[in-house]
Amino acid sequence: MRCPSCKEPDTRVVDSRDLDEGSVIRRRRACRICGTRVTTYERPELARLYVTKRTGAREEYDPQKLLEGLRRALVRRPVPVDAPERAAEAIEAQVRATGATEISSARVGALAMAALREIDQIAYIRFASVYQSFDDLTTLKREVDDLLREKETGGGKRRRRSLEAEAEL
Repeated sequence: MRCPSCKEPDTRVVDSRDLDEGSVIRRRRACRICGTRVTTYERPELARLYVTKRTGAREEYDPQKLLEGLRRALVRRPVPVDAPERAAEAIEAQVRATGATEISSARVGALAMAALREIDQIAYIRFASVYQSFDDLTTLKREVDDLLREKETGGGKRRRRSLEAEAEL
């Protein structure tokens, strides 16, 4: 690291600490020539992630869009305040874990629905009704009936498997 004062190309590390659960490294450096001390932060640069829309358009992944959708679905629901943020982070981590640099909006939507289904069923229905553009009340009723049947029978594993298969799209 170059010294910001005298431009010496080599500085020595005086102290190094992990921050943010190890995802950031904070280093205190000192210049060998002028003695100037400076703090630097090292973060991994993640590959850019792109989303392919239904129309075929391609745009850079914006975590804020996903977060806003999750927040809207969870508004006035009895869930922890940080639930949307945790869900959005988990979804992004799941996508990045695949190593892909491009993902379909359908897959992001399926992952969001799966996360909301685990957090709050009403929020799930809110999100699904907008995301899946239910054509009529019959489709909405079928989805609600599936949730009720799952709750009564404890069939979460069966539905979860179908959501995981849907998320593989």
